[in-house]
Amino acid sequence: MVQDVSFDLAAGQTLVLLGPSGCGKTTLLKMLNRLIEPDGGTIEIDGRDVRGENPAQLRRGLGYVIQQVGLLPHYTVAENVAVVPKLLGHAPADISRRTEELLTRLHLPPAQYAGQYPRQLSGGQQQRVGIARALAANPPIVLMDEPFGALDPITRAAIRQDFRELDELRRKTIVLVTHDVQEAFELADQIALLNGGQIQQLGPPRELLFRPANDFVRQFFAAERLALQLRTLRLEDVLPFLPATSPASVSAEAPTLPPTASVQEALEVLSGVASAQGRYLSISGTAAAVDLAGLMRGFEQALAEAVK
Repeated sequence: MVQDVSFDLAAGQTLVLLGPSGCGKTTLLKMLNRLIEPDGGTIEIDGRDVRGENPAQLRRGLGYVIQQVGLLPHYTVAENVAVVPKLLGHAPADISRRTEELLTRLHLPPAQYAGQYPRQLSGGQQQRVGIARALAANPPIVLMDEPFGALDPITRAAIRQDFRELDELRRKTIVLVTHDVQEAFELADQIALLNGGQIQQLGPPRELLFRPANDFVRQFFAAERLALQLRTLRLEDVLPFLPATSPASVSAEAPTLPPTASVQEALEVLSGVASAQGRYLSISGTAAAVDLAGLMRGFEQALAEAVK
């Protein structure tokens, strides 16, 4: 059950519904495509109340990805991807081209995978097919219910990487349900943190972490706070607090990251830099370079500034 929930989502943004089990995440998601009918309020997509639309037509116009994937076992991969475009009457040649394009982008070469059946695929491959099927008709909005929840951590991380880098998804408006805090911070433009069917706080990940609205929000992130801080703060946040570095002390072979890279990414890079290179990291577009000790000092100061 959800109560008095209200939010707006701009086109092209990713909203993550986050919270403990039973808080209403999936119920809220299913209201958007009328798999669950709300008993009050309105849900509008592009200014249209979804309750005034035919449910089947509404769902065909929205991408939908679930944890169990839900591929049709007697259909090949290509046939599974083509299900919605066929229902919408797309031309066969267009469907074939779109299927090949999506499978290629999701690292499932059509020559190898298009004719296979779901039982022949790994869990990660099935999930990629599920994403391709959701995108096949090029819907403007994609709903995702724990899409990576059944995968092992390595496969899950790889698919999240695909998710972030896939141009198709960057142009979509996405509502994603997860209980994984790290996943939420990695993928979301906005997070709606729910508890007891109500939104406790809605905003960018950084805002929930550094400006919690109440004790529930603060405690929800407490166990993973340091890891989230390292992933949320960027090198551009740390730059004002970095010590001056002599160019002579920085090897020409030192790795480089953009200012938008996270402190966590910088830590991972510096951990692999050979001591012969001075263990320095250059920040592109600036004259700055930093070693591990300087990065951590800068992080501590940037963190103190962020939580003021």
